[in-house]
Amino acid sequence: MMAKSASMKIQMQFLSLPNASPADADVLILPVPHEQTVTYKHGTAKGPQAVLAASEQLEFYEEDMAWSPLKKMKLAVLPAVEDAEGEPEAAFHRRLFETAAQLPEEALLIALGGEHSITPDMLFARMPEGGTVVHIDAHADLRPSYHGSIYNHACPMYRIRDRGYQLIQIGIRSLNEDEASRIAADDGITVWFDRALQQPGVWQQLLDQLAALSGPVWLSIDMDGFDPALISGVGTPQPGGLSWHQGLDVLQALTDNSAVDLRNIDIVELAPEASRVSEMMTAKLVQKCLSYWGKAKGFDQRTSVGSQTGVDDE
Repeated sequence: MMAKSASMKIQMQFLSLPNASPADADVLILPVPHEQTVTYKHGTAKGPQAVLAASEQLEFYEEDMAWSPLKKMKLAVLPAVEDAEGEPEAAFHRRLFETAAQLPEEALLIALGGEHSITPDMLFARMPEGGTVVHIDAHADLRPSYHGSIYNHACPMYRIRDRGYQLIQIGIRSLNEDEASRIAADDGITVWFDRALQQPGVWQQLLDQLAALSGPVWLSIDMDGFDPALISGVGTPQPGGLSWHQGLDVLQALTDNSAVDLRNIDIVELAPEASRVSEMMTAKLVQKCLSYWGKAKGFDQRTSVGSQTGVDDE
């Protein structure tokens, strides 16, 4: 691998690779270190930089799809959308909407949070025509408001469903009674509860549903959707959760489905921890996202003109 550095410049790269022009990039990584409404463990504001720093330790080669994606694909890590001192919540979310709306439509966007409140406004900007949100999480996030704010990290899926998007929620194992009632009464929300997903037949039913989807899809991954025995560095951990390979099964079911238009993924709620295991797994998940997506799009057949061009793998 390349020589490593702790500098800010390196932290704003992925795999230590040079950034392409956003207009030319096939994949855009948008750091959004927003942390205003966290209710338990703090540190999500440090998540994006920790993930990018951890990515320096990954190999360029991605073993599942058997290629080096960034030999063929161009990637740009964009300037972070950061909190401004004293900025009202609504103003931040409007600024995030405007930033997302200006990004090239055909590129894969991978947004790195920050807390889960960042998802709705990016979705509204990038997928205004409607569609389906596939949501991996421990929590339902269906509260209309929490602690006096509609922008709380407990509310993003309420805001999204309120705009008419279909929801498929995976791994849920923490919700209140009102959220449970909403789920039971709303045909536009499908919830795959964590306990049920431990049954192989139920897990296969979920994968079958993802394989039958069509149209625009947004994949929203709260890292607390995974088992905290694997990823402990999250804001609100809960027992249970997806295994690493279950998470990849969901990603592959979507990228293998040619009827799905998947151009947007957010990965949120990482709170870096001392072992660095959680940020390393998140960085690896980012790599899996761009690799699976790129291979499904046929980028492996392209000339080797990607971000890795001219870079030694040492």
